[in-house]
Amino acid sequence: MDQENIFEKGLEQRPANFRPLSPISFLAWSAHVYPHKTAVIHGPQRYTWGQFDERCKRLASALNKRGVGLGDCVSVMSPNAPAMLEAHYGVPMSGAVLNALNFRLDAPTIAFILEHSEAKVLLTDREFSPVSKEAVALLKKPITVIDIDDPLADGGELIGEMDYETFLKEGDPEFEWQPPADEWQAIALNYTSGTTGNPKGVVYHHRGAFLNAMGNSLVFGLNHQSVYLWTLPMFHCNGWSYTWAVTAVGGTHVCLRQSDPAKIFPAIKEHRVTHMCGAPIVLNMLAHAPDDQKVTFEQTVQIATGGAAPPSAVISAMEPMGFNVIHLYGLTESYGPATMCAWQDEWDDMDLEQRVSKMSRQGVRYPTLFEQAILNPETMVPVPADGETIGELMLCSNTVMKGYLKNPDATEAAFAGGWFHTGDLGVMHSDGYVEIKDRSKDIIISGGENISSLEIEDCLYKHEHIMEAAVVAMSDEKWGETPCAFVTPTPGSEGTLTQSDVIQWCRDHMAHFKAPTKVVFGPLPKTSTGKIQKFVLREKAEESQNRD
Repeated sequence: MDQENIFEKGLEQRPANFRPLSPISFLAWSAHVYPHKTAVIHGPQRYTWGQFDERCKRLASALNKRGVGLGDCVSVMSPNAPAMLEAHYGVPMSGAVLNALNFRLDAPTIAFILEHSEAKVLLTDREFSPVSKEAVALLKKPITVIDIDDPLADGGELIGEMDYETFLKEGDPEFEWQPPADEWQAIALNYTSGTTGNPKGVVYHHRGAFLNAMGNSLVFGLNHQSVYLWTLPMFHCNGWSYTWAVTAVGGTHVCLRQSDPAKIFPAIKEHRVTHMCGAPIVLNMLAHAPDDQKVTFEQTVQIATGGAAPPSAVISAMEPMGFNVIHLYGLTESYGPATMCAWQDEWDDMDLEQRVSKMSRQGVRYPTLFEQAILNPETMVPVPADGETIGELMLCSNTVMKGYLKNPDATEAAFAGGWFHTGDLGVMHSDGYVEIKDRSKDIIISGGENISSLEIEDCLYKHEHIMEAAVVAMSDEKWGETPCAFVTPTPGSEGTLTQSDVIQWCRDHMAHFKAPTKVVFGPLPKTSTGKIQKFVLREKAEESQNRD
């Protein structure tokens, strides 16, 4: 006979002892504890936590008055500016879901995202009005467009029905928002190109966003004295969840529209920046910036980077300039950072080469990540922790996405076997540290952006003088990786089709950053069944790069 569990009887969840977790609660805390402390810096603009809280409430209220609420989507096309940061609170306060758009995408892709997400409102920065205007013109259904007329924007026009500041005036500064009824409720929608041309919509929930923000605060050592410089785009996994993490401790957000060393160095000195994040290309830019752009500062700046570990030359250049480099790993599907290369005290005494070797590993799970493992994807059994046996990195956590919007097949495949499949292949070392060795999919990561090789190939095949095409990643000192295209011209086109022709064709038909930087002409290596051997092309791409 089963014994009654005395710890469950009469001990129910109730408002006094249970509330759904949401990162929006961080703002209420900071506004209460530090109402007069500077929360946001943007050029000459300053907002205290009290003012920032009021602006976010106005945004939520204004959206509600326009009929936007639970189950709706609000898209934002903006660089790292106050309006984008406010949207991370005001949009979910209204009950809606935030869709932070990658402003580097072309108009057809933006239009696809707006339609797929069924966005009701588009907040768009004046500087990106050409792309936004073209995207809106491609939509089948009308959408409310609000202009963000940032005084620091470079060019553009106003294309919406009103400007953002006027829109905020429609809202109530005393708006009383409610936490989500269920912490599983969607809070954000981020699109990732994956391995196909059409992006997949990754859905985040309030609980995951809350926990990953807390994990960031712990791992990065954030507190109320932290000053965070926005060099990482806020559209990247909602700024790797730092849009919420910095607020959780009452720190200060320093907005920066462009990741330009000429602006980054002065901002670090002027605002006494303590923390920042960026793809490896940001570190490369800082390390190789002209001497006249570099500025000395007294404090040590913690800088986190993701993806491939930065080269030893970059680390050796960064440390004397006052930066301490931290290596993280994550995906859009894991709210950004999921693992960290946790520093061990004994590494302090190692020489640079040894330290870089340790830092090259993706490391151990975040404190807020439940499980991380290298599994055989066929048997779902952990591989030996020998640093040699290859398996797939898989995750289990509250900080893994709900799934892909309107894509049940992709969602089921991602969660097959009770784990989230990252698609990254790696090894497990004897000390429990993970190291990524290769990618199981042909994604190219260039400057922190995911580029689908299949999308580029599809574009190339549309050229009348290209018979066959294949695209692989090629290492690049500045961008980490760039696309390298292998092309077989149509008969009669040999010798007339040039590299510049192919690159320009791609730039004319897709976002510029996706275009190949190198084109190699000739027959493509294939298996007996006619499948293109991309591993051979990767070797050729590197050989070609080394010759150059």
